[in-house]
Amino acid sequence: MSMNKQENKSGLVLWLTGLSGAGKSSIAEKLVEYLELKHQKVQLLDGDLIRNFCPTGFLKNERNDHVKRVGFMASLLEKHGVIVIASLISPYQSARDDVRLMCKNYHEIYISTSLEICETRDVKGLYKKARASEIQNFTGVSDPYEIPKNPELKVQTEGVSVDESVLKVLNYLKSVKSI
Repeated sequence: MSMNKQENKSGLVLWLTGLSGAGKSSIAEKLVEYLELKHQKVQLLDGDLIRNFCPTGFLKNERNDHVKRVGFMASLLEKHGVIVIASLISPYQSARDDVRLMCKNYHEIYISTSLEICETRDVKGLYKKARASEIQNFTGVSDPYEIPKNPELKVQTEGVSVDESVLKVLNYLKSVKSI
């Protein structure tokens, strides 16, 4: 078996991290669509969706536990040759580092968007509620977001379309995996 064919069967984890409203879910969903069209084994793990089925709190230790649970799921899928697209705020570097250790082929992608722009994209009104103290421990307002120290890729989404952001991630993915 050639190296390329083996490489195609190996899984990997693309971990999209950034503030609420940065564009993680929009980018992740389009990536999944593209990869499915290319007949790739792909799975989206969206932090909000998983939180609906596995409710947890928003204190630092609860957030870290949530990130690690999703990281564990990602590592299992990765072992079975799946391209995992994980879309989570994952605000703390230590939890992202734990996931990096769990996964053999982990790629951290920082979806970089200013807090001001994220607030203008806030269709659910979460930032407004956080600023009014109706939501506690909200990342970027009353809880910190630790910018990744050394992400494999940084995607700036301000003034850039979702399609342009997706293309940047796809070009990166193609540089590390034959798809």
